[in-house]
Order: sequence, then structure tokens, then C-alpha cells
Amino acid sequence: MHYNRSELRKIIMTILYQIAMYEKNSVTYNIDDVIKENIQIDNEFVKDMVYGVMNNTAEIDKIANKHLKNWQIDRLGKTDQAILRMAIYEMVYTETPGIICINEAIELAKLFSDDAVKDVINAVLDSLYHEK
Repeated sequence: MHYNRSELRKIIMTILYQIAMYEKNSVTYNIDDVIKENIQIDNEFVKDMVYGVMNNTAEIDKIANKHLKNWQIDRLGKTDQAILRMAIYEMVYTETPGIICINEAIELAKLFSDDAVKDVINAVLDSLYHEK
């Protein structure tokens, strides 16, 4: 099965959400197993993004909190955190053009977040984009 990058980002968001829920509920997990539960094929983009976000969460959260106005990332829902962390990771740590990262995050937020949170995600990423 072949996935486009948008479909892969949706899978990555799901994996990050699942891991966040495991951590919140003190459930032991293996990142590779969580990835395999969500995508049957071996995909480097998914692995790189999931491990990248997981290994850089503290730095990503610092960036997010700097751009959130009177707010902290941990006050967002787990799905919203996953979308924002994934987008920030991709903007800061990969070669993907910032505008694509923003677009993809907003499309996910339209599906999984309410309008107010979608606007917050957009504002954070737009601020980060213009800072770079």
C-alpha cells in the first residue's frame, strides 16, 4: 500500500496521540510496536517523524510555548499537542518548506480540533515561520 505525505502525517499524529495517552495512563509501550499497530508497511518518514518528535519534545515544547500567547502547550488536548509538535518538528528539524508544514497541520486541525484551537495552531506556526 502506498500513502501520500498527508496520509502519513495523519498516521503520525495518531501514533503521537496514542503514545501521549499511554504516558498519561502509565502504560508501558514500545515506539516501534505503536508504529506497527498504525501502519503495516515499513516507512522511514513515519519512523523519522515519530522518533524525531519523541526525542525532541522538550525543545519542541519550548518553541511552542514561546509562540503561544498566554498559554502553554500542555493545556491543549493530546490530539492538538500531537499536531502542533509534529508541525514544529518538521519545520525546525527537516527540509520540508514551512508553508507545507503549516498547511498540513491546519488540514489535520480542521479534522480533529475545534476552530479556536485550529486558529491557535495556525498562529503559533505562522509566528515560528516568520521568525525563521
